[in-house]
Amino acid sequence: MRIRAAQPADAPAVAALRTQLFPQLVRGVAATRQMLSQPPPGRHWTAFVAEVDDEIVGWVSAFRNASSFRRVGEISLLHVHPEHRGHGIGSGLLTAVLDHLAPLRLPLLRGRVLPESLPYARRRGFLPSRQERFSALELTALPPLAVPPGARLVPLSEVDPHHVYEVERDASADEPGDVASDALTYEQWRADTWDNVGLDREASTGIEVDGVLAAISLVQRDGSRMWSDYTASRPEHRGRGLAAAAKLGALRRAAASGVTVAYTGNDEANKPMLAINERLGYRPVAAQWSCLREMS
Repeated sequence: MRIRAAQPADAPAVAALRTQLFPQLVRGVAATRQMLSQPPPGRHWTAFVAEVDDEIVGWVSAFRNASSFRRVGEISLLHVHPEHRGHGIGSGLLTAVLDHLAPLRLPLLRGRVLPESLPYARRRGFLPSRQERFSALELTALPPLAVPPGARLVPLSEVDPHHVYEVERDASADEPGDVASDALTYEQWRADTWDNVGLDREASTGIEVDGVLAAISLVQRDGSRMWSDYTASRPEHRGRGLAAAAKLGALRRAAASGVTVAYTGNDEANKPMLAINERLGYRPVAAQWSCLREMS
């Protein structure tokens, strides 16, 4: 077994392993290669892979969360192929990213953990805090789209990206979660979201009210699978059905271009968005826990 820094050439194997173990997490080869070759600036980002007989069987990434005023380190998507578990690979990957983050002296670390992995997380000081739900929707019989009066549906390919950022910035300020996105800059958002090669700007949909972008639904795509990257409306426009209409519009656009299944994820406390998903026909397919580790 060998643990080493991930390289852009690893993208096909990394994406295949992720799709096998987490089909609900949609990030294709091109987006994975972009992430490895152009890591987010200013965040001390890194990724490691584990190899057995020259085959990639594990992955983890880590970075400093730059979208929050809190000083938080993120450990993202630590996973090992089931046939290679129980041999210390996961612990080796975790040690690698902990060593990488250690010089930053961050007071809090966050990771996301599958329910069956909670005992492992607890043994390493990560305590469960919030449950998150993954849901899926087959795009075969979507309901008809009804746009609220006075609103206009627009593909986000026709919208100034700064306006899209402003909706996400304003909407995420009170989104449930362990770490608030209260320091998200346009440059960070653009690198993470708008310039991601997996973003389908034609399927991503917004709703304008009186010429102002009021709601958005972003689509990350890999072939016939998509991920609803972010759906929300500005706080002052909530309660009018705009976010639901934007999401349904995005789903219908994606289906028309060949997407067959959509995935999304939500904090269990985000009742308004969970209600929208249930009305659209999403069904729960997986869960995870946000786990926190306080550092001395």
